[in-house]
Amino acid sequence: MPGSPSGSVDPLLPHPSQEPTIDTDRPRPAAVITGASAGFGVEFARRFADRGYDLVLVARRREPMDRLAVELGAAHGITAHVVPLDLAQPDAAATLLGHVDDLGLTVHALVNNAGFGTYGAFAEADPARIAQEISLNVTALTMLSRLFLPGLLATGDGVLVNVASTAAYQPGPYLAVYAATKAYVRSLTEAVWQETRGTGLKVLALAPGPTETEFFEAAGSEKFKVGQMLSVPAVVDVAFRALDRRDTPPSVVAGHRNKVTAVAAGFLPRRLTLAVAGRLTGE
Repeated sequence: MPGSPSGSVDPLLPHPSQEPTIDTDRPRPAAVITGASAGFGVEFARRFADRGYDLVLVARRREPMDRLAVELGAAHGITAHVVPLDLAQPDAAATLLGHVDDLGLTVHALVNNAGFGTYGAFAEADPARIAQEISLNVTALTMLSRLFLPGLLATGDGVLVNVASTAAYQPGPYLAVYAATKAYVRSLTEAVWQETRGTGLKVLALAPGPTETEFFEAAGSEKFKVGQMLSVPAVVDVAFRALDRRDTPPSVVAGHRNKVTAVAAGFLPRRLTLAVAGRLTGE
């Protein structure tokens, strides 16, 4: 992979227009990004590379990450490490942490983006696929957050981003497991946000609405496309605007209409929100 230049940049998420602060006594900060073979993961990798971070790219598919690593190394002079890994497997989080430790990296940012959804009636869902969905969306994200958190806190200016969904704000008939996993992600992340206030760590749950990624193909349905459509860069813009605030909020919804819908779901009677959701996503 392309080599990293001597020194490091200020890990306080400087804007690309700002001159980086060079400190030859510190290693370059690194960002670990899961689901880095496509979609949000690729865009997060580009943004962190643009801000001077070395990268650890994690996903099952190696070839797209290899291409991305070469592209970002050439464009930004950073080092991108490619780690092909199925995070749904037991002990995957510990394996990744051990690999990062072996590389001698100082991780200042973790983006838990890997995940997938399934569509259909819960009574007809494949039990093995459900187990895999929970393992990736919930277990892997939880264990990665927990295992990397002490290191992120130790930096004094770390970043933890967990990608949730607008589906986190109400139950999702016909995407019941996916919506439940994303509600878990939002709840966990907001709790960690509160627990770590005043430490310098920025914690954020990002809730995208429907976005043009490989998500719908993997889910096997277009029924997930409910809400305001945004591009991948527009969603990641929302995340970085929140991270660049002095007081980063615990969670943010991408898209004004999606935000209104999410807020409304918390006030409307549950029967009504379920009925509307069922009509929108029903077969």
